[in-house]
Amino acid sequence: MRKELITTVDLKVARSIQNELRNQCIFKKIIETNEITYVAGADASYTKDNVYAVIVVMTFPDLELVEKVCAVQPISFPYISGLLSFREGPAIVEAFFKLTFSPDLIFLNGQGYAHPRRIGIASHVGVILDVSTIGVANHLLTGTATVLGERQGSKSPIQDKNEIIGMAVRTKEGVKPVYISAGHKVDLPQAVDLVFRTITIHRFPEPLWHADRLSRQCRKDSSV
Repeated sequence: MRKELITTVDLKVARSIQNELRNQCIFKKIIETNEITYVAGADASYTKDNVYAVIVVMTFPDLELVEKVCAVQPISFPYISGLLSFREGPAIVEAFFKLTFSPDLIFLNGQGYAHPRRIGIASHVGVILDVSTIGVANHLLTGTATVLGERQGSKSPIQDKNEIIGMAVRTKEGVKPVYISAGHKVDLPQAVDLVFRTITIHRFPEPLWHADRLSRQCRKDSSV
């Protein structure tokens, strides 16, 4: 585990770290789905000065909440497209080390392989923590996908330079799609399958939906 690699304020160093970690990413299935006991969602919200990272752990496949933790850190890196790992990652890593339950897989709000350097926050954090991860994003960072049908389950490959880097998926009928990519120790088909297995009434996987909501609650509570 190389926790120190996630913190930097130098752009050149940040991109160098991404290139190093990209070579350590494993974009293939390591754990079988039926071997997964706990899944987690990790997300963060902000004030002007701080980042509030939350990890929510749930049983799988029943999706019963077993643990939630929050970590608060000062913002030490500016918002730069493609370098979200260095802004949110340190607080997410801190939250991970507060957990009592060890998730077999973590969903992160952001990209994995579907990244200009193929090393989004899901891949970056996955390598640092040596945990299987999946990126689930609201928007494309790179590449293109065809317009989806409105029905739940509609899919379209995300392509960049003649390579499939992820999948645009309509997880609920009539809502905006999400953009799924392998993070670490999963392949794309397993990533898509696990997203669908963790969708209930929300557009995002249940652990990730709760992490998003609770990160905003953590931010609110800390300001009181």
